[in-house]
Amino acid sequence: MNSAEHRPEATGTPTPASSANAPSPLHTAEVRHSAGARRPMTAAEVRRPTLNAVAARAGVGRGTVSRVINGSPKVSERSRAAVEQAIAELGYVPNRAARSLVTRRTDSVALVVPDAETRLFSEPYFSGIIQGVSAGLAGAGMQLLLVMARDAQEYARLASYLSAQRVDGVLMMEVHRDDTLPDRLEELAVPTVLAGRRSHREPLGHVRADNSGGARIAVRHLLAAGRRAIGTITGPLDMDVAQDRLDGYREALRDAGVAVADDLIASGDFTEEGGRAAMRELLERRPDLDAVFAASDVMASGAVLELRAAGRRVPHDVALVGFDDSIVARHIDPPLTSVRQPLEEMGRTMASLLLDEIAQRGTGHREVVLPTELVVRESA
Repeated sequence: MNSAEHRPEATGTPTPASSANAPSPLHTAEVRHSAGARRPMTAAEVRRPTLNAVAARAGVGRGTVSRVINGSPKVSERSRAAVEQAIAELGYVPNRAARSLVTRRTDSVALVVPDAETRLFSEPYFSGIIQGVSAGLAGAGMQLLLVMARDAQEYARLASYLSAQRVDGVLMMEVHRDDTLPDRLEELAVPTVLAGRRSHREPLGHVRADNSGGARIAVRHLLAAGRRAIGTITGPLDMDVAQDRLDGYREALRDAGVAVADDLIASGDFTEEGGRAAMRELLERRPDLDAVFAASDVMASGAVLELRAAGRRVPHDVALVGFDDSIVARHIDPPLTSVRQPLEEMGRTMASLLLDEIAQRGTGHREVVLPTELVVRESA
């Protein structure tokens, strides 16, 4: 990161003193007074716009300009619009170093991925969330810091770093039930928003898809197609997202009067290899298996490979539904029926909640649940 401030340089050449009355781009620019009149801008204001220049052009006081720049809600919409227009017209760039001394703000947000980087770059879930977060922060002047913690030692270092107020807020992905970093951040009053939750009693603001509802519509689709020996490949059950999808699977079967059999449930880890291993386990336990709901598209892709190796055709012998509706679903052979969760919207919503917490515009920690839908393709 480059901490140097960039300030726009003046365009044109300053008029020499001997021809000070001659027309020049530097002398024809104007500043609007609060009374609505205009005065010529000085050469210094054109070269390096100041807070005073913005205030004069907008017809407001310095304090109002400062409040707008710092995101304070205590500004009328009319004044805010005037200041924002003046900033755009003058090309004013706030001095971040000076501002941080007053506001104790860093203008940066950390996005924490507590997992191996191999998954970060191979699974569409992560890229979708990151794209949404980046878009959500784009207009707020915030830098996004991507932080990966691969083991306990790195996690401890990360906790120390974040506790030192090096960032204005934290976004966390893939939280597990026993994760203590969110609690530490809450104790230190660091604004924090999670992708998902650790449990039904999550005290922090978080955004998640309707995981149990998505699982229910997936299993109902398989039941409607006449499948009865329906297995499932779960994610890690110390994650609420995986538990919710398993709960939805069970609820759909019970609602249809179909017994929930433990030997039709196999644990996975949201990876392709985990999907293959779980599918192999299901086939060994239940040769009569005729359908599978996989809790992610990536695990479903592993299940397809294992079914093919076992001589089972999809969907003729075994129907298959995934979760995410990622690019993986569209490129599996056959194309995968999958539950769509709005990943980019989740990321944008996370960014919005965090910006509200940083600016203290929120009314406490908020929970947002986004809808899911089934996208039917050839696998089921």
